[in-house]
Parts: sequence; C-alpha cells; structure tokens
Amino acid sequence: MSNKRVALACIVCGSRNYSKDAGIGASTRTERLELKKYCKYCKKHTLHRETK
Repeated sequence: MSNKRVALACIVCGSRNYSKDAGIGASTRTERLELKKYCKYCKKHTLHRETK
C-alpha cells in the first residue's frame, strides 16, 4: 500500500513548493497539515498548508 502524496502551498503567495507523504492516518485527520517552510518566491520562512 502506497502513501498518498499531498502538496504544501505557501499561504502568502500560493505557490506549491513542497510535496510530502500524507502517512498513516491521513484519511482520519480532519484538519489540514500546516508546516513552517522556506518559500523561494517570498524569500522567507512562511506557513505552508496542505492542498487538495
């Protein structure tokens, strides 16, 4: 069984900079994954949110 991949988009500029394995239990999560990552377009660390 392969894990589902999700894209992480910057909440400032909207660009999809990262992709990540959703992992086990991803289908039971009700909230979207949020991580603080570096955005090369904004040139700073911003919050990145899981997209559909």
